[in-house]
Amino acid sequence: MPRLPRLDIPGLVYHVIFRGIERKQIFRGEADYKELLGRLSSLAGTEDIKVYGFALMPNHVHLLVRPLKTPLPTFMRRLLTGYAIYFNRKHRRAGHLFQNRYKSFAVEEGTYFLELVRYIHLNPVRAGIVSNLDRLALYPFTGYSALMGRRKYSFMDVDDVLYNFGRNLKGARQGLKEFMVDGIALGRQAHLIGGGLKRSLTKLDLESKRGLQAYDERILGSGLFVEAILKDIDKSEIGAKEDGPLEALLNKVAICYNLSLPELYSGSRRKVVSEARATVVFYATKKLGTPPRVLSEVLGVAPSTIYDIIRLEKGEGGLFQD
Repeated sequence: MPRLPRLDIPGLVYHVIFRGIERKQIFRGEADYKELLGRLSSLAGTEDIKVYGFALMPNHVHLLVRPLKTPLPTFMRRLLTGYAIYFNRKHRRAGHLFQNRYKSFAVEEGTYFLELVRYIHLNPVRAGIVSNLDRLALYPFTGYSALMGRRKYSFMDVDDVLYNFGRNLKGARQGLKEFMVDGIALGRQAHLIGGGLKRSLTKLDLESKRGLQAYDERILGSGLFVEAILKDIDKSEIGAKEDGPLEALLNKVAICYNLSLPELYSGSRRKVVSEARATVVFYATKKLGTPPRVLSEVLGVAPSTIYDIIRLEKGEGGLFQD
């Protein structure tokens, strides 16, 4: 079966994995690790590419990134090609350094963002490279050291990650550490390495109607999120078709806020996405009579988030003007 083309939708979060050919080492010493970090620093950490997590392992690398202006394939080509040339010259070798294509999975943020932050940064603990979280905080080749304030990497978007654990820096770091502790016992979680919702469903789920939800091996998220991405791709390829009132509203809001539909459906806490989501909730409930439960499913957030938006609008004289 031919491989599907990679997804390249700006604004989405992607879990990216690349490995050494035949699973051989792609780092032979500290200088090699620093070389790749230097290349990350020169290519990312701007408004073009945001990096929320990374783990450099002896024979593979995990990245959690959000491409904004620079397409993900362009970013990865520059990163991998430049490093491969450096590595081959330094170690006097020839041929391919990396195994096949890199893997990339579009991520539904509301469900999987923090799980991936934890999963990626715990790689050295699971592999026995470091023995505990205190040592991981000092280990220089994952983003956890930056999140805990032990190191500074210019390309890491530390604030966006810590924001999920509290508004006070000390409290947020403590919250992150406790979250990481809980993750150690979970071990290797295959469903976080891609494959969409289908991989995370239990046998019972698969035998029920839930098992009929949309699935795509390039996407890590719920059936609704998968449908949103596939629909966005279809529209870009064959042109937009006539939508129902709610779909028309979602399309209009996405355009107004310069977002893709998958971004709007992702459950992201980014300010622009939160503002767009609030606009959708206001007009969908006021003008279309859409139930909060439906908006919760479509927008990838908890029902309580929808009700909070509604209460805020009512209690403070309105977020929007007709």
